[in-house]
Amino acid sequence: MARAGQAAATAGDATRRASVPRAPAQKRSNGQVVAISGLSGAGKSQASKLFEDLGYYCVDNLPPELLDAFLGLRDADPARYDRIALVLDIRAGDPAPAIEAARTALAARGIEMQVLYLEASDANLVSRFSETRHRHPLQTRSGVQAGIAEERRRLARTRELADHVIDTSGLSIGQLKERLFAYVPREGAAGELLVDIITFGFKYGIPLEADLVFDVRFLTNPFYVPDLKQLSGLQPPVREYVLGQPAAGRFLDLVVELLRLTAPAYRAEGKERLTVALGCTGGYHRSIALAEELAERLTGIGETSVAVFHRELER
Repeated sequence: MARAGQAAATAGDATRRASVPRAPAQKRSNGQVVAISGLSGAGKSQASKLFEDLGYYCVDNLPPELLDAFLGLRDADPARYDRIALVLDIRAGDPAPAIEAARTALAARGIEMQVLYLEASDANLVSRFSETRHRHPLQTRSGVQAGIAEERRRLARTRELADHVIDTSGLSIGQLKERLFAYVPREGAAGELLVDIITFGFKYGIPLEADLVFDVRFLTNPFYVPDLKQLSGLQPPVREYVLGQPAAGRFLDLVVELLRLTAPAYRAEGKERLTVALGCTGGYHRSIALAEELAERLTGIGETSVAVFHRELER
């Protein structure tokens, strides 16, 4: 549950600021386009919200007939539509032809489109429709499960076109966003290592995609300070409290030193992306404050592009 009152509103705004990938200003591309498709109830709406938080212009359930017109809008105002996330699913018919047409049209503009396909087990999907009381778009008198089976059949070609297939069975919203974050298109110069920093709470589980995990529960917890409890690690009072502890500075020095040592070796081994996870008890105070400071320090070491995602911030 989100924190109540002003703290919750501030945290929601901060999510958007914190989630935007930090990339060197001199880099430029023709833009980024992501197509999100998959089974109804598999998490496409949550995926769209994540991309919206990351600064993408999101269009849900775009009719295929309007695709050319939308790309025309992008041509007319490329700055506004530089990064786009399109949700294409069964509600508007078979999305496969639209995806193929979009790829062709975008390729002519020098833009590559990444396709994410979300799915889940029948049991999970049936449970989700039961909990939300929403009707499956293909549901008939035969029930929800028959609608799911028909949707799988119709979306078979779309699944084949996907760059990444993500099974959301059993994933919480935070875990789903964490998994999606690993596939967010990122810009980087040739040979540059993309560093993703994820903060999390140990009581909610360690991130599935983490390459390196650091436990920061050795620091004094702001949660037990009444004036700081409702604030997040993005806010100055908490940040000052956490970073003011001598052990925090030394910890960050050591992590930066470790990454300075290992980043060239990771790149030499062909690794393009490194996911670093920082965890505290709830993922709301210490880990966030440290991750933001770590991102600032890593941005300056060269040959890396850094992005930050705070998994528990909206919890």
